Amino acid sequence: MLKRSDPWREWMLLLLFAVTIAVFTRTYFIAPIIVDGESMSPTLEDQDRMIVNKSSYWFSEPDRFDIIVFHATEEKDYIKRVIGLPGDRLYYYDDQLYINGVKVNEPFLEPLREEMNGTTITPDFTLKQSSGYDVIPEGYVFVLGDNRRHSLDSRMFGLVKMEDIVGQATLTFWPVSHLNWLP
Repeated sequence: MLKRSDPWREWMLLLLFAVTIAVFTRTYFIAPIIVDGESMSPTLEDQDRMIVNKSSYWFSEPDRFDIIVFHATEEKDYIKRVIGLPGDRLYYYDDQLYINGVKVNEPFLEPLREEMNGTTITPDFTLKQSSGYDVIPEGYVFVLGDNRRHSLDSRMFGLVKMEDIVGQATLTFWPVSHLNWLP
């Protein structure tokens, strides 16, 4: 003989289960964020809604040009692009990035270059001037915003600790016109 269950109890258990899964997923795997400011323009615009993959660096380190979210202060997270990796020597000269003495193209800056019509996007600087290091040490990355003239980034606050990285920005979902997987 089967015992008849209470439908309200079943619904409450189902709801509790769903909330538990949602909290677990948001805590450990993905999180929504809102872009605050123009520092990543034109790649990301102010008030874009995004998904951050928190598990992306559990078993690997960031790659050059990944867009990451990291704890900048106790209260604030920043979103920037990884430019320099551990072991890199880098500098900017004549609006060009050089890593370990080799000129490196930044194709994501092309829309901004066209918009700026020949104006310098990234002023000259060296890693030593920005961070005090000649070479990026293990456990750190160098980050820049795509909108180099209007970005608070490693040129001002120095290197970012790997342990401060929240995750990789992977998807812009709002506004719908900006729906895009980030490379």
